[in-house]
Amino acid sequence: MIGFTRPPCDVGVIEATPAFDAALSEKGKRLTLAATVVGSSMALLDGSVVNIALPTIQQALHADAAATQWIVNAYLLLLGALVLIGGSAADLYGRRRMFVLGIAVFTAASIVCGLSPNIMVLNVSRAVQGFGAALLTPASLAMLGAAFSEQERSQAIGIWAGAGALMMAAGPLLGGWLVDQVSWRAIFLLNIPLAIAAAGLALRFGCESSDRRAKQLDWSGAASVAIGLAAITWSLSSIPELGFRDKTVLAGLGAGTAFLALFVVIEARLHERAMMPLSLYRSRDFSATNALTLLLYFALGGALYYLPFGLIRLGGYSATQAGAALLPFALIMGFGASFAGTIADRLGPRLLLTVGPIVAACGLAMLAFVDLRQPYWIGVFPPMFLLGVGMAITVPPLTSTVMGAAGKAHAGIASGINNAVARVGGLLAVAALGAVLFANFLHHLAGTTPSQANEVLNALMSGQPDADAGAIAAFERALRAIMLVPASCAALAGLAGWVWIEPRRVRATN
Repeated sequence: MIGFTRPPCDVGVIEATPAFDAALSEKGKRLTLAATVVGSSMALLDGSVVNIALPTIQQALHADAAATQWIVNAYLLLLGALVLIGGSAADLYGRRRMFVLGIAVFTAASIVCGLSPNIMVLNVSRAVQGFGAALLTPASLAMLGAAFSEQERSQAIGIWAGAGALMMAAGPLLGGWLVDQVSWRAIFLLNIPLAIAAAGLALRFGCESSDRRAKQLDWSGAASVAIGLAAITWSLSSIPELGFRDKTVLAGLGAGTAFLALFVVIEARLHERAMMPLSLYRSRDFSATNALTLLLYFALGGALYYLPFGLIRLGGYSATQAGAALLPFALIMGFGASFAGTIADRLGPRLLLTVGPIVAACGLAMLAFVDLRQPYWIGVFPPMFLLGVGMAITVPPLTSTVMGAAGKAHAGIASGINNAVARVGGLLAVAALGAVLFANFLHHLAGTTPSQANEVLNALMSGQPDADAGAIAAFERALRAIMLVPASCAALAGLAGWVWIEPRRVRATN
């Protein structure tokens, strides 16, 4: 899921935030930076450790595959739908205030997650976590931007990005170790000391800031997009249990589409007061980069959700080993982006926004053909390496293109929209690929009804013993098949970059 990496335009939000009129002390700047690093890393770390723990959680809480999907989807739904509202609330009511409030909500929900007696309580508390993340994430970025002048931001962003890269790398490994050695509940309770540190630093050393030009919150737009995405996600995740032609599934898809259409109507009527001004889409580059983002993060979110199930259930990996298997991707993605940004300045964004997604597509396609039982360095490492390289190539020019297309006046909201699109891509991927996985599993498991196939699939994914060899083979084939869907989406993202991104002249360098 997207938790394994930061969304593409976080840096854009930082750079678009005006600095304080009065300069802060050096100590205040450093400790504000520390607060934002710890705070924003909470959400990043939480996403990556939860993904590794999903197979264990499904087994421990006796959950089916659809309910397990909502551990991720409930979080991404609220985060994706409300992150723009969270950014507007920070500008309107105060960035430090919303940052601390978001931490409080996120931490309270984390405690409930760690103590959840069943899957329903866990999923509801994950939704509340998503709401907290929608408040704290944009507020942390704006706090960082407000604390440093334009001349000082490069170094501050470098420190912030480096710390985030370390969190990205440590998250899967730490999550796997906690699952194996302590409990899956510990991955949620881990947020408590981080929250205390971040909130304490912000309250003691951070300065309050807001934007006098901030617009009123677009609650009607947020509600319509949240309901629309929830309906579509529920419908897709219910297909294994109810069937493709079930009336409630079709009704849910229709209702979701209608609410998303209503969202577009609301945003068109609100014009510049909308949380997603449609006027931004008049820019060809802005439309193209958001389409590319949706496709690419759909691919990334879907692949990284289902890969741990394959590593643990088919490859025989422990949770710790599964987390370590993703380490090359996290390291390359975290530390390679600055190098890719330098190349983008020389070659222009169009080439990199074509090559990067295609390289990522090659890595994802390899996952469809490797035997997960092979030694790691032969089987899993090469596709993880390619996926990391492809994403590292893509993100820096994606950020610069989004900001350039929107112009300086709208750079912040444009970056926020792109972040939301990335999260929505991951949300839709988990649900849609779940339906594809079930369809393929049903096809390869001969002589069973859909309800029987769904029961067998749930038993396999939850790690129940004594699985039939035919069922294991069907699951392996289905997992291979769904990896081709993310690979195709990533390739389409590269094609979109080549066809839609306008070529630019690059200044010659001596």
